[in-house]
Order: sequence, then C-alpha cells, then structure tokens
Amino acid sequence: MLFKNQEQVIENGQTSELKKIRKDIFDILASALNAVNPYDAVKSKFDGESIVFKSETIDISDFKNIYLIGFGKASVSMAQAVCDSVNIKNGAVITSDPSNRVQNNSVSTFVGSHPIPNQKNIEYTNKILNIVEKCDENNLLIVLISGGGSSLLSKPRVSIDDLHKTTDLLLKSGASIKEINTIRKHLSFVKGGQLAFYAKCTIISFIISDIIGDPIEFIASGPTYPDSTTYIDVQKILKKYGLLMKLSSSVKKVIEDGIRGKIPETPKKGDLVFDDVFNFIVANNEMACNAAKEKAEELGYKTMLLTTSLDGQAKDVGRYLAEKATNYLTDAKMVFISGGETTVTIKGNGKGGRNQEMVLSSVKELIDKNVVFSSFATDGIDGVTDAAGAIADAYTLKRAYKKNLDPNKFLNENNSYEFFNKLNDLIITGPTGTNVMDIQILVKIK
Repeated sequence: MLFKNQEQVIENGQTSELKKIRKDIFDILASALNAVNPYDAVKSKFDGESIVFKSETIDISDFKNIYLIGFGKASVSMAQAVCDSVNIKNGAVITSDPSNRVQNNSVSTFVGSHPIPNQKNIEYTNKILNIVEKCDENNLLIVLISGGGSSLLSKPRVSIDDLHKTTDLLLKSGASIKEINTIRKHLSFVKGGQLAFYAKCTIISFIISDIIGDPIEFIASGPTYPDSTTYIDVQKILKKYGLLMKLSSSVKKVIEDGIRGKIPETPKKGDLVFDDVFNFIVANNEMACNAAKEKAEELGYKTMLLTTSLDGQAKDVGRYLAEKATNYLTDAKMVFISGGETTVTIKGNGKGGRNQEMVLSSVKELIDKNVVFSSFATDGIDGVTDAAGAIADAYTLKRAYKKNLDPNKFLNENNSYEFFNKLNDLIITGPTGTNVMDIQILVKIK
C-alpha cells in the first residue's frame, strides 16, 4: 500500500461523509503519483533504436557505446528503464534511497546524503566523473536528473564542512530553490552546466522537474544546461537573506574570486560545450496535477485546477487556499487542486515540513467549514521527517483542543509534525522514488 497509515487517517474522519472524502483524497494522490512514475516516464521515450520526444527524435543506432549516469531521488527507476531499453556499457547512479538498486551488472548504485551533502557524495560524484571521462565522440552519455540531485552530485570548490554549513543556512533562510541552486552552482565544479565540460560526446539528459516552471538550469542545479546566473547574483542573494557575514572565509573567497574573474564563470548559452547536449523534461508537476484532476472527476467531483506554480510562505498559502475553498460558491462537491513548492522560514525549534505547516496554518480557517485540506510532497519526504504531508478538516481544531494542542503554538515553533502526529493525521508513504514538488487537494462538500 502506497500510504502506510491510510486506514487510520480515514477513520479519523468524524462522519461517514468525511471518511469517504479522506479515502477519495488518497485515491486522487495515488493517481497523481502514478502519472509521474519515473520508470514509465523514461521507458516511454525509447522506440527501438530511437529516443522519441515531442520536439525531437534522436537515432542512437550509430553510437559505439552508451554510458549512463544519474543522480536524484528518481535515479534508480529512471536508470532501470534505460537498462531495460538499450545496452549500457557502463554506468552509475547516486540515490538517497537505500532500499532500491539498479538491476543491471553494468550500472552501480550509490546511496548518498540528502539534503545536506557529505564526503560520500563527493566520492560517488568522482566515480561518476570517471565514467563520463571515458566517453569519446563515438559514444552517447545518457544523464538522468531528478530532484535531490543538487545534493547528491557534489564536487565542491570548498571543504565539505563549509559546504554543509552553507547549505544548512540556505535551507533555513526561506530562500527559494532557484536562489539556493544559484549559490550551489557557483560553489561547485559540476553544477551550472559544468558537468558537460567533462564529456567529449553527445549527451541526452532525461529530467524530472521539481521546480516551478521547469527551468532546466535550476533542476538539480542544471549540470548539463547553460547557466544564466553569475557570482554577482550569488552575492546579492546572500545579502538579501543576511547570510554573507555568516559564511566561512573559504566560501567568501570563492565568491570574491568569481566576481573578480579569478575563477571562471559557469558556462553560458552559446558556449560550444553545449553543441551536442540535449535536455528533455519527462515528468513534472503539471502532469501530476492533471492526473489528480482526471481522477477526481472520475470519482464524481467537479474540479478546479488552481495553479501548478504555487509558491510563497507555506503558512500564508495554507490560509489563502482554505479561504478560497470555503468561500467558493457551488452547488456541487468540488475538488480544488494546486501544485508547486512553498517555503518555510525557520524560527522555532520544532519538526515539520512545508506541507505539514501549510495544512496546520489552515486549521482555524476550517472550523465548522465544509472543506477538507491535504498537502502532499510527491517525494514522500516533507522536511526532515518521515511524513509526506498532512490532512485537516472541520473537526481538526476540536480534536486538537481535546488533547490540549494549540495550533498557533505549534505553528510558531515550526512544529507541525508533532501537531499532526498527535492527531494521527500525518500522510506517510516513505520515499516514493519520484519528485515533482507538492500537490494540494482541497475537497469542498456541497
């Protein structure tokens, strides 16, 4: 079963109607995940000796050898699809999931650290670069990129301890993923298009997007795509969040040397290194949300897809979505669907994630209202917790008060996990093996 605690969460519905709605939400979320299955997303692109995308068909029959590398939460399933489609000379992937391995003797599976990289990530990245450097002009390199790749593919210009501290500061600052990855690119030897420098062959990248708008240059920090950002952008971002003075001297020196031209800028659009590099998105949040919409309609609901570009502070977005759903006038059962990725600015010492915080912020808005609110991380990992998200309805606040739980206190402490854990209303899947950001499902009862 995809959702490990599904029966418990359904039973928490205080009426038969709410139990049915909670079950429907699980069915809708399952359909969304199935639509972005990494194996299917990659396997569907192979047709005999060709790789077929909407915009282009690439004949791979003339390549002497095909090599494979991958990094990210979906890398194992993506790699398995490639191995089941063509003969791989040599390959390796770096994943964050220790329970899954590529079933092919030519492809190694390494388990790295996420979201904070460690020394093992660097060792595994060097192994991947050894494979890349074997490729010559007669070979094809297939690169499999998915969320989590920024941490897993790691060859930093600074020590691992300094990179660890910098990444931790960024993740807690409230910076967007684009801002975080801008900095990651410029502290790296492989991100921001630099991986392409190591290859002397044709590259085809299969990409599962975990960023709003599918900007290839920011997904896993864009290792095979031209970078539009600069060291000056890095400095501006760090100043914006008050982080510049908190950085180690070595990190500051890299940034200063980059601004002065002592360190080369990341490769830009038009550079010759990208002449034989092809990048394609094979799964994204829009695909997941559309599948959720289709499933909701199959279950008899009217639907509204609000956006697949949801961003902002999680607690503010949660209240906004709850208010929009409760105030919407309808004579039918409605499902509101949104997708994207919000942020959390850490001020407390609690435990949680953006999806759990989003739902927690809506609890007071839902009291005595006919709306059920759920938010779900498609990778199954919301923050540094074992939960993927949470669910709330009109009775959540009453149930909380009976247990002496004050939602405002938990929200102020960024402790959404403990709030929903005490109510048994966390959504738990474990790692799903994919990542296309988050999905919110709000059901309004007529």
